[in-house]
Order: sequence, then C-alpha cells, then structure tokens
Amino acid sequence: MKNYLTIHPWKIIEQGFHPEYNRITESLFSIGNGKMGMRGNFAEDFSGDSLQGNYLAGLYYPDKTKVGWWKNGYPDYFAKTLNAVNWISLSIKVNGQILDLNKCETTDYKATLDMKESVIYREFRVKFKKGESVVVQSQLFYSMDEDNLGVLKYSVFTENFNGTMEIKSTTDFNVVNKETNYGEKFWKGISTSVNEDFGSVKAMTKKTEFTVNCTTSNKVFLNENIVDTKPKTLKSSQKFSHNYTLEVKKGDVVSIEKYAAIISSFFYDELKSTSEKLIERTLRDTFENLKKNHTDAWAKIWKKSDVQIKGDDSAQQAIRYNILQLNQTYTGKDSRLNIGPKGFTGEKYGGSTYWDTEAYCLPFYLYTADKKVSQNLLHYRYNHLQKAIENAEKLGFENGAALYPMVTMNGEECHNEWEITFEEIHRNGAIAYAIYNYTRFTGDDSYLNTKGLEVLVGISRFWAQRFNYSRKRNAYVMLGVTGPNEYENNVNNNWYTNYIARWCLIYTSKSLKKLKKKDPKQYNKVIKKTKLKENKEVKLWKEISSNIYFPFDKENKVFMQQCGFLDKEITSTDKLKKEDRPISQNWSWDRILRSCFIKQADVLQGLYFFSDKFTTKQLKRNFNYYEPLTVHESSLSPCVHSIIASKIGNKYKAYELFQRTARLDLDDINNDTEDGCHITSMAGTMLTVIEGFGGISVKKNLLHINPQLPHQWKSLKFKINFREVPLCINIKRKKLIIKNDSDSALEISLFDKKVTLKKGKNEF
Repeated sequence: MKNYLTIHPWKIIEQGFHPEYNRITESLFSIGNGKMGMRGNFAEDFSGDSLQGNYLAGLYYPDKTKVGWWKNGYPDYFAKTLNAVNWISLSIKVNGQILDLNKCETTDYKATLDMKESVIYREFRVKFKKGESVVVQSQLFYSMDEDNLGVLKYSVFTENFNGTMEIKSTTDFNVVNKETNYGEKFWKGISTSVNEDFGSVKAMTKKTEFTVNCTTSNKVFLNENIVDTKPKTLKSSQKFSHNYTLEVKKGDVVSIEKYAAIISSFFYDELKSTSEKLIERTLRDTFENLKKNHTDAWAKIWKKSDVQIKGDDSAQQAIRYNILQLNQTYTGKDSRLNIGPKGFTGEKYGGSTYWDTEAYCLPFYLYTADKKVSQNLLHYRYNHLQKAIENAEKLGFENGAALYPMVTMNGEECHNEWEITFEEIHRNGAIAYAIYNYTRFTGDDSYLNTKGLEVLVGISRFWAQRFNYSRKRNAYVMLGVTGPNEYENNVNNNWYTNYIARWCLIYTSKSLKKLKKKDPKQYNKVIKKTKLKENKEVKLWKEISSNIYFPFDKENKVFMQQCGFLDKEITSTDKLKKEDRPISQNWSWDRILRSCFIKQADVLQGLYFFSDKFTTKQLKRNFNYYEPLTVHESSLSPCVHSIIASKIGNKYKAYELFQRTARLDLDDINNDTEDGCHITSMAGTMLTVIEGFGGISVKKNLLHINPQLPHQWKSLKFKINFREVPLCINIKRKKLIIKNDSDSALEISLFDKKVTLKKGKNEF
C-alpha cells in the first residue's frame, strides 16, 4: 500500500513531489469527458519515469495476436486502445535552462485533482543551477461542456532574476503504445500545417483507418496583458510547435493558455475544418468562462451521483474518486461506446469491453443517471448481436446461437487466451442479466420486447447447445468451462455458469410467453426475426432448465464451485506466506490451478445476482466457506463479497472489503495502479455503498431498503431514480430519512415491511 496522498473529501492531493510513484500518480490524476481523456502527465518536460497517454473514445488498433501455436476459432487480433496526439507539451527555458523536475531542485510541490471540478491543479517552486527561481501554477481539464476541447493554463512567476524566458508549445502525433505485441506504431501521418495563429496535425490508424485531427492554439500573457508578438513556428512530420521568447524581470508573471480541439472520424466527417472552427470560437472566449462552463456541467453530474459519508473522510474521498472516474470515462451519449477496464487511464486490457460493463457498470448508471445512459449500454450489445452469432459459429455452434465476446471493440472476439476465449462463457449470462436488471429497476420493458428478446434468444440457443445430457448423472451438464474464478480452467459443471445459464433459459421462455399475451403483434415480429421454432426450441429449453446438474457439498452444505473442487487440498488464505502474495505473481500457473485459492467471487457471484432466491442461512454458509479461500486478486472481487457480507449482517467484513475495493487504486493495494486505474471495479464500489450499506434491491417489482450502516460512519446519503421517482436516502444512526422528489407516492419495502413514500420528506 502507498500512503503518500492527503485524505480530503473532495480532492486528491500529492503534497511534495514523489518521483518514485510518478506513474501511479499519473494514473490517479487521469482526466476525461467521455469522449477523450488522458493520464495526469506533466505539461513541461520531464525526463524521469513516465507513461504518456492520451486516449480517444471508440478508436482502436487490431494488434496481431501473438500465440505459440494457433487454434481453430482463435481471434486474429487483440484490440488495443490507442495512445493519441500529445497536445499539452510545453518546453520552458529560463536563461537557457530547461524546466525539468527530474533535473531541477523542486520545492513546495503540490498537485491536486479537484474532483468536484475535474481539474488538475499544480503548483511548485523550481530553482535552476544558476540560481534562478520560479513558481509554476497550472490548470488542466477536458471540457465536459464542449467535449472536443482540452484546456491548459500554465503560469510562471519569476522570483529573483531578470532575463529571457522561452516557451515552446508543441503538438506531437509521433506517439507509440506501451502495450504492443510486435512493437508496431499504430498511426501514420497524413498532414501537418502551422501558422502564427494555430496549427493542425492529422493522422490515421493503420488497418482500421480511423482519422484524427488535432488543432491547437495559444494565448500568451505577460502580467495579464496579452503578448502581441507573433511566435516562430516549426514543423516536421506529425509535429509542430509555436515558439515564444520574452524578456522578463523579477516579479513578472508569464502565462500561456493552450487550447486543443481534437476531432475524430468516429464522430465527424469533416475533421480539419471542424477542429479549426472550434479553436476560433474558443479563442473568442476566455479561460475563466470555458472553465465555468465545464465546472457547471460537472455540478449537474454531482447533483445526481454524489454520495455523502459522514465520519470517514477516507471513505468519502474514495467513493467520490470512483464516481469521478466513472463519469469521466462514460457519459452514455453514444451507443457505439462502452467502458474499458482502464478507461482513459492506461492501455492495459486493450481498453476493450468486458462483461464488467453488464455485471458492475450498468447498475451504477441505473442508480445515478437518466435511464437512456443504461439503455445505450444495452443497445451496444444489441448492435453486436450478429457478431456474437458469428463468434459462436466459429466455435461450431449453429442456428443463430450467440456467444458474446470476452473482449471486444466492435463485436468480434479479440481475446487470445484459450481458457478465456473459448471457456469463460459465463459472460453471456451477464449480458442477459443486464437486460433483466434494467427492466426490473426501471419498470420499462420496451427494450426487452423490441430488442432484448432477440439477444436472449441467441444466448439461450447457445446454452441449449453448450449443455449435453449425461447418462451417468441423469442430468444436463456443462463441460470444459472457466468460471469467474480464472484460477481454475477447463472444469466441469461450474456452479455459477450452470446456474446463470438455467436462469437465462427460464427468463427467456417466460419473457416470450409474457410478450405473446401482452402484444401478439410484437411477439410475431420477434419470432419472425429470430426464426424461433417455439414448439421445438422453447420446449427443449424448459427440459434442460428443469434437469441441470449442480454440484453440492453435503458435508459443508454449500454449492460446490465445480465437480472436482473437493479433490483439492482445502486451506484458507491466512495460511499463505507473505512472500507468496499475490500468488498470480509468485506461483507457477500449474500450482495456482491445482490450489483451492479463488481469484474472485464465483459461487458468490451467483448468490449476489440472485440473492432473493436464497435464504440468509444459505448466503452465510457459502460466504463463510468461500471467502476465506479467496485471494481477491481480481479488482472485481472485494465488492461482491462486501455486498453479501452486508446482507448476512457481517458489518466488520463488509467494511473491510469495501475499503479494499474503494481505495484499490488510491492506495495501490494490488501494486498495479501504475498501469492505470480499475474503472469497472469502481462501479462495484458504488454497489457496495448503495446495495450493501444502503440495502437497496428490487424484488417482485418492489423497491426494498434494508440499510446496514458501518460502525465507522455517522451517516450515508445518496440518490437513486427508481422508475422515474427520484429518491434521496439519508441513513443515520437512529433515523432514516427518504425524500421523495416527485409528485407520485411510491410503495416500497422498508426492513421487510411495506410503507408508502409520500411526496417530500419521510422519516422512519
């Protein structure tokens, strides 16, 4: 764990410069606006350890798969999110000496990510070798008001000298990705132009042919007066700069405002003219007004999504940081976009879409945003249905069976580890569950009936073909799978996979039956589009779902993770040596696969999704058995365990695991934050608060609230929008206040008793 950041309810603060943690800090200070984002890189030159990263939504490169030998059905490529144009670069010289924090004496350093504003502030003092001293202040943000615009203000205060200050403002598209299979550059230059007012650089991705144009311009001020002197310009391949030389005196302040309009072909047809027109409009405005428009947009986001915790500043800081990063990553404006595990904070995992979105992220947006945001996540998968069918065909499935990819950018599978690509098929279940989750929370079945059923039919066809009948067990079994616990591969009858597959077959059948009764015309459209043979296929689904084998441990009375689990030597994680942790980095893969240790919630993932189907005794028994075997080496693990711990009344464990998931990146708990933040697990953190401590669930069309306030907290306050009824829930030690901000009364279940929430404040 790293504890170099200051605890503050609204800010991430690095007090004093910590170059040994710089890549971690760059990840933590990442900013974005849903369309683009960047790591918290320095604007000025820095020769120390750094991972430069600027990322644009929707763009990717199909990096050729690298494997030892080929297997039928293997994806041709692993999609990579692209490191894009570096627009913030400023090279500052004072009397010919370069400003570089790795070479200069730096004092009074303070960097702040203001979470309320989504603005990075930096201030520090630099002393050069010849004795000159300057104070630097900077502000950096990606506008949430104008989501094609990046804004930087950089000010240098001369403290003790007269002389020359040179500023070189560079825009550079000669960028590379750290994560490449063959060290290949992903971009090729198209054009570069520059004049005294602004410059533009355009580049295209190889193979996918996404095109991006970046136009930048500067305003330079001396003591708040704009400098009229025209800059010198330089141009080379995919790179240009504006160069300013100013004579300064002791006490002068030199400021440069840099504006970048970044336009991609993913969203626009006309790139260069669009970016130049945006820059022209921007230059007519002021930095202060642009910043205000940006922060006003964020104020609206926080009004809906903020969580207030009293009595625990560490938790308060962590939950707001998670909310910030989720909203910086995805705004829900475009159904072609999704949420990569690293968002705009790094390159690991390719920036692609995983099942994390449906299992963890969609509920966050259900609770905190307009339902259209969640709808767009569902539309994303519907738009890829044909690709999912093609993915299944490559593996030998027929008749419209759909297998959604484990990793994707465009609907094609692009993961290259066989035990995941071919076997971790439970991802299909999460996509089906998301349709159900959206429908039950919003009460809106329009997506289910017009698009969702097509997805469910494709997935159900896959499950029906993936099961086979076992004469020995006299039941349907599913062989050769990998469950959520990736520390077991090629197992038989993974309990979670079997359970969610059965649920999906039943849910699809019931949804078809309900639609047939409610809207025969729409039902016939679904039947015609899917070419569903109701009498044959649905009958088979019912036969399979009523006779699936589920391994069970009679001695411990728990659901067995898979058929061979009890063949392992069962021992708890507290027996592991300190030097063994994490086992993913210290053990051979052979040793991990033979061990009983679990990477993340597996059986418990199913109990989390379907907790209303199990008794508290069953939840407790399985939690107490499996949690001690779990090493939590997936960022998605602690949140599920925390929620179940809350449900069974284990407040100590619930809070312990909440801390682990909430501060996973801020404290670098897994020693991997330098690669980027764990964006999708941040959604899980919100679920620990709302569903775990807040006790929110939906059962039989009724909102249930059963709060479990941690002992460390004085109160917890958050908002949800349940079926167009906005609720503000304030949980205190001895009082619960629920404010109904609509004109409609709402019946809910509170501590398992039905009550009616009238308009206004309701106290319990």
